[in-house]
Amino acid sequence: MSLLDNGQKPSLDMKEDKNAPVVGEADAELAEALRNYVPGTREEKQLVRKIDMFLMPVLWIMYILNYVDRTNIGNAKIAGMQKDLGLTDDGYAWVLSIFFFGYLICEVPSNMLLSRSRPSIFLPGIMLVWGALSALMSVSKSYGALLAFRFILGCVEAGFFPGVLYLLSCWYTRAELGKRFAIFYTAAVLSGAFGGLLAGAITANLDDAHGIRGRRWLFIVEGVATVGVALVAFFVLLDYPATARQMTPEQRRLASVRIIADGIASGGQNRRRLSHRDALVAAVSDPRTYAFILLFMLDVGAGTISYFIPTITLTLGYDTVTAQYMTVPIYAVASVCLNVVAAGIWSALPLVLSWTSGVVSLPPEKRAIVLAMVNAFGNFSSVYGSRIWPSRDAPAYRVGFGVTAAFLGAGMVVAALMPLFVKWVDWRGTKAEREVLAEEQE
Repeated sequence: MSLLDNGQKPSLDMKEDKNAPVVGEADAELAEALRNYVPGTREEKQLVRKIDMFLMPVLWIMYILNYVDRTNIGNAKIAGMQKDLGLTDDGYAWVLSIFFFGYLICEVPSNMLLSRSRPSIFLPGIMLVWGALSALMSVSKSYGALLAFRFILGCVEAGFFPGVLYLLSCWYTRAELGKRFAIFYTAAVLSGAFGGLLAGAITANLDDAHGIRGRRWLFIVEGVATVGVALVAFFVLLDYPATARQMTPEQRRLASVRIIADGIASGGQNRRRLSHRDALVAAVSDPRTYAFILLFMLDVGAGTISYFIPTITLTLGYDTVTAQYMTVPIYAVASVCLNVVAAGIWSALPLVLSWTSGVVSLPPEKRAIVLAMVNAFGNFSSVYGSRIWPSRDAPAYRVGFGVTAAFLGAGMVVAALMPLFVKWVDWRGTKAEREVLAEEQE
């Protein structure tokens, strides 16, 4: 029996239930709601505002701390870490790079797990762990220990960013996703300003407090703050449309219906799923995956400058504390610009990810893996990107700025050609994909 007579991709988004008649009744109710769905109603607008309220603020704060905990290594470096641990420029580059090896290894498996688990537990859970790890980095007394902490931190943080992207794609339509991705991503650029302010305050006021160096307090304070926010997120964050405890039954039904009508199947649903193996094969077989990986790698590779802004400002003649504060205007201006751009033309990174989610929307298990692959391989560009800013090039850093400009230029070309490529490929999917989607339409 067809769930949708008009050819829409069905997505029965509800909790598992051993009582078959109840499930069938719920299916019938959802099918009826789909037939009667009218977009843009007052009820839908109220629902979107409620979704925004429960998702965007908490995810935004979580991402600020995610980025702060990842990039505070640059602030710690100029606060004395390099001297204390005897780090060479090459050693510091490896401290940055090792994070992304862990990130690359664990990102796809993490999103595969998320597509079959509760986001309200999974995302705060990994945040709790990385916050604790960040605080424990303060006890690093050797280069080897710092490398180990950074690698494990990369493994744990790997699931957060692509997990958030997947969760947002389960709640918002294609027309709504780009703006939410862009708003969410402002946390990354604003975290630089916030991190600079916090690093300056900590290194200026807590250095040698209780016999602990300022750069160690930096890890402790920011790690503990992350743990605190994670504990709150357990009670605030939404799960999937069918299972969100903060929504009424009518709101859960409407949330499911509007996503189905938009052609994006939601997670956490009572339907046939692609197996882990089939979803992985579907993702790696799709040539569009690699086109988006290339585009994202170029954008992220240019972004490695963020790890060296404190170092660059220090080489301009500022003392350590002032150098921390001098990072603030850069990120503050970037955040304002990103907010302006989000109103119309979105900034590159969130646009690429929104674009990916819209092009590779079904099945959701494949979408989760593709988003993770794009983000993982894109962030792996930070491994070589971190090596284009050696201190011997200070203060001009011609190689670093030149390579960054080249990445951005190449990214513009790839982005311009992407619509033609996607249309030319006209990917039909693997056999397993076609079977799952065909079964949903029966």
